[in-house]
Amino acid sequence: MKLIKSILLLLLVICLSNCKKSSPETNVSQEIKVEQHTDAAGFNYETVTNDPTGLRLYTLENGLKVYLAKNEEEPKIQTFIAVRAGSNYDPKEATGLAHYLEHMVFKGTDEIGTQDFEKEKVLLQQISDLYEQHKAETDADKKKEIYKKIDEVSFEASKISISNEYDKMISSLGAEGTNAHTWFEETVYKNKIPANELDKWLTVESERFSQLVLRLFHTELEAVYEEFNRGQDNDGWKSYAAMLEGLFPNHPYGQQKTIGTSEHLKNPSMVAIHNYFDKYYVPNNMAMVLVGDIDFDQTIQKVNKAFGSFEKKEVVHPVLPKEDPITSPVIKEVFGPTAESVSVAFRSAAIGTKEEKLLTVADMLLANGNAGLIDLNLNQKQVVQNAGCSPTFLNDYGYHQFYGSPKEGQTLDEVKDLLLSQIDKLKKGEFEDWMISAVVNDLKLSQTREYENNTALASAYYNAFIHHQDWKDKVEFLNELKKVSKQELVDFANSFYKDNYVVIYKRKGEDKNITKVENPGITPVELNRDKQSEFIKAFAQQETPPLTPKFIDYKSAIKETKTDSELKVSYIDNPNNDLFNLSIIFDMGRDNDRKVSLATGYLDYLGTDKYSPEELKKEFYKLGIDYYVNAGADKTYVGISGLKENLDAGLALLEHLWTNAVPNQETYAKYVDQIAKGRQDRKTQKGNILWNGLMNYGMYGDNSPLRNIYTIGELQAVDPQELVDKIKELRNFKQRIFYYGKDIDAAIASINKNHKVQSELRDYPEAIKYVEKETGGNVYFVDYDMVQSEMIFLAKGSEFDPNKMAASRLFNTYFGSGLSSIVFQEIRESKSLAYSAFSAYSTASEKGDSNYVYAYIGTQANKMPQAVDAMMDLMTNMPEAEEQFNAAKEATLKKIAAQRITKSNIFWTYEGLKKRGIDNDNREEMYNTIKDMTLEDLKSFFNENIKGETYNVLVVGNKKDVNMDALSKLGVVKEMDIDYLFNYEKKNEDIKL
Repeated sequence: MKLIKSILLLLLVICLSNCKKSSPETNVSQEIKVEQHTDAAGFNYETVTNDPTGLRLYTLENGLKVYLAKNEEEPKIQTFIAVRAGSNYDPKEATGLAHYLEHMVFKGTDEIGTQDFEKEKVLLQQISDLYEQHKAETDADKKKEIYKKIDEVSFEASKISISNEYDKMISSLGAEGTNAHTWFEETVYKNKIPANELDKWLTVESERFSQLVLRLFHTELEAVYEEFNRGQDNDGWKSYAAMLEGLFPNHPYGQQKTIGTSEHLKNPSMVAIHNYFDKYYVPNNMAMVLVGDIDFDQTIQKVNKAFGSFEKKEVVHPVLPKEDPITSPVIKEVFGPTAESVSVAFRSAAIGTKEEKLLTVADMLLANGNAGLIDLNLNQKQVVQNAGCSPTFLNDYGYHQFYGSPKEGQTLDEVKDLLLSQIDKLKKGEFEDWMISAVVNDLKLSQTREYENNTALASAYYNAFIHHQDWKDKVEFLNELKKVSKQELVDFANSFYKDNYVVIYKRKGEDKNITKVENPGITPVELNRDKQSEFIKAFAQQETPPLTPKFIDYKSAIKETKTDSELKVSYIDNPNNDLFNLSIIFDMGRDNDRKVSLATGYLDYLGTDKYSPEELKKEFYKLGIDYYVNAGADKTYVGISGLKENLDAGLALLEHLWTNAVPNQETYAKYVDQIAKGRQDRKTQKGNILWNGLMNYGMYGDNSPLRNIYTIGELQAVDPQELVDKIKELRNFKQRIFYYGKDIDAAIASINKNHKVQSELRDYPEAIKYVEKETGGNVYFVDYDMVQSEMIFLAKGSEFDPNKMAASRLFNTYFGSGLSSIVFQEIRESKSLAYSAFSAYSTASEKGDSNYVYAYIGTQANKMPQAVDAMMDLMTNMPEAEEQFNAAKEATLKKIAAQRITKSNIFWTYEGLKKRGIDNDNREEMYNTIKDMTLEDLKSFFNENIKGETYNVLVVGNKKDVNMDALSKLGVVKEMDIDYLFNYEKKNEDIKL
């Protein structure tokens, strides 16, 4: 949220986005109110005047709220089904219940996921009874015996069940983003579907939410426990939990984690889960959100037909404890392997209060990513490694969290004090008068951009429902912020920010509170992927209106012109509003010149002969212009974005910086220190170690692009003037321009006026070419303090071939990606060996590079040998399931048919295609190829490209727990030094004598 706009211009943006004819002045004076309407079919709904989103809010007779909004840009609908019930509602003796129920809602009903429910329900009742015995039993040995019985009966029940039928049906629609989440006050189920599949989606969802059947219970429970382990390995999650515990010593916000406790997860009650579902999953406690290419009148009739018969029940929400005021700082410590940090949090009033409005403005004044007090005084001046703040507002309370990471040699208390010092500036009113209006306009423009995105808008709707907010209040919210005066904000800051905070010190060190777990030895359950319920058979017969794919003629969609200096300008008109993006593109990056990347990062901390660095940030912020100068591996971008009205002034300011940047030795020294500390921090992150360090080493060996960096000593020896000269000289290289926005003539005129270049532009330095190594026979291991182990199997494939893209896309859908894929079913659903497991045939992003086959497993260390065997068996012998293949094929075709490449994405997608040597929309060829593919074709693709591959195995895990002998069977084990992986220099304390 870095852009500021005047009120009138911002309102104009909103008007243009929604095709309204009224003038900005009319909108300013127009009263915001709720209006009642009746549609042609007799359904009542409400709208809000001056609502830029065009929401129609229906309430069915049974109380179900239905939020509908229309956007025809692509033939898709973002769907959410939200329930006002989350972890706050968990019984104290059964925490994690709401979250585990969320998982089980994917398992089907008496119609979905079963061959014979009458037989199956007898076994499910036995399992439920056994779990009640297991929960009540206190003798550990007897509990194990009961669990063995649960495992035995569950295996018998699995012979009748059919795994993943819900996922198969939803996937067959061409749905994307199928998932759900649980939080304090909500459980939300998500899908993005092709618009022509609404009827079939409603058929499935109305059945899914009609009742709860807890089949395949103990295998999914083990998957949830793996999710619990992932939380134990995430220092950020642990710090967050400690903050909540300090803020809310009585309320469930701080006392009941959404994932639940280990003890409660291991002692579940199916009876309690059923009771929870029956109590809260009722229509008058739920909302459906549909945003996209819909017809309002037809859609509400369909929703009513599918969900209108659900029975309304009285819902009694739990009465939750009140918190006493915090009167002195509460101190918490969290330990783990990642870099140190500190956070400070203040408890606030709930959502919908006056305090929410005041805190929202205060937060933006403190940190808006550009010109806030923390941005300018801490980040811009590099007095900390990084810092920021953000608010959260919930139904009962909220909180304002500040966070910071220390520079080398800086203590966490020093960072904390620096954060508090910025709050003191706010309390003293040490900010310019124009800032309040600026940040409100910044928020408004960000909201305008957000509401163009169906998923973001749908999320705003369901959040309003969960938090009992009238949409009118959401529409009015930013206008209410404009009424906040400087004095009112200063008075609020002085009354709100006192010694009433919680401070969390995240320190490096061993976490003594880790829960160690046993592998329960689950018998793999039957998947029965060759079986079908009667429901899914009928579902398959349900007709769907056809959806014709649309492909792009890039050469006509992307227009071209030239500047007076003969620079090529590619442009696309923005049909929605007055926002623009202007990028000057250099087809060279750090692979051509390492110092270009170093210089672009340094520029962000510099001022000019006219402006200090802080003043320059403020000038851009006043204009509402966001600027960027950054270098990737093969491209460097210099550009601006914002409201078209300020394009010329913004470009002039950018060119002023580009031409007149002044080097500063002290600033550069801090910049190098920041790079050094950043390296030390990143090497503590297991995800970075696995997916960057080990992945690059697995592909390239010693000479990887990741290791091609300057040493800190080399960086310290660089003259900062050389970097400024490097930036200034950049304009003398060959370049091209992309513009997305309105009025190309005005944009060209501004470029001609402000962006002066030489008549003869220089060619680029030759780029380094990194050689990909052959894979196989190597196990690269990094020892890391964690509960789980994570591993990637990596195999170099053949050189990129566009003719393989269709088969690889279908293969990934069928085999390795998604909830209904073969890998997910076998590794997680059947064997409960991992929370996350996937595989893919990855096509190269550039012509001449190699494709890769990879597979990932994240599991607790004592399951690793079985997980490895299971994955390697799949990567050698692809299971063949005709029905599943047909569903995957149908899903892939529907996703392509519903895809629309629009706006600036047209240009950037074409850029990616050209790197692969493709000059047309190859989706058309892929679509036609997939239409004719058979399972035998897919098997041939597997045999030719996956089967028999030899893998480099990349592993991050705790050496004390990992079975190293098992790893040695996969290849020669080499324990890697983290500093060597990244080519970092060791600090003195890292060197072991």
